Amino acid sequence: MRAHFVLAHPEPQSYNVALVAHGADVLRAAGWSVTVSDLYASGFDPCERPAHYPARRDAARFEPQSEQRYASEAGTLPQAVIDEIAALDAADLVVFQYPMWWHMPPAMLKGYFDRVFAYGEVYTGGKRFERGRFAGKKAMLSVTVGTSAATYGHDGRSGDIELMLWPVEFNLAYVGFTVLRPFVAYGVEAGLAYSDPGVVRERLAATLVRFGEELALAESRAVVPFNTMAEWGEDGRIRPDAPVYSAYVRRKKDLELE
Repeated sequence: MRAHFVLAHPEPQSYNVALVAHGADVLRAAGWSVTVSDLYASGFDPCERPAHYPARRDAARFEPQSEQRYASEAGTLPQAVIDEIAALDAADLVVFQYPMWWHMPPAMLKGYFDRVFAYGEVYTGGKRFERGRFAGKKAMLSVTVGTSAATYGHDGRSGDIELMLWPVEFNLAYVGFTVLRPFVAYGVEAGLAYSDPGVVRERLAATLVRFGEELALAESRAVVPFNTMAEWGEDGRIRPDAPVYSAYVRRKKDLELE
């Protein structure tokens, strides 16, 4: 089995880096092959731009999706993108490790999706969800947040963590991944200012252990459910007899009850 970590944190001594290092050690000890894409350390450019496409479909106007499709067909995608797609292709499990900044992933990771999930090479209208490029592979989010689990509960002041992570998980499902339940490391930074440093270190050390234990059981980890293509109607809306898995997808009758 092969695991690949996509790490999006600029500080080599960060807790995010520690999570990846420990997780990789645990998986290797269990017989996995492990690779890591450290996006900041490698200098990955998260900004999609004309300079990435010297051979253009339209030199007068830059339309990213069209240029990605053109480069996919011509075999001229940027080498950094080709390398990242190859790493995803080779993996059975991909773990995306990042801190929550302003309740979202860092711009680096958003840019990674913008560029690596290239139209044509990774997805098209007929190549998505259960027919996506990465169908049969698993992906999992591992995120760090500053405050407690209670503040990220369904009624917490920081907002429901399940809803916050859903858009990123949807990206993964869209390109075919089976999405595993996320791992969330709570109280990583805020606690440092208010708690005894020794207590904080013990808590973070325990979280590292928990992360390793949960990764070791990744093959049987619960999944985040998403609808299949067959459960959407021709108009793009959920079919009446299909299940609804997220608050992001609601039926008209649910809106009328609000």
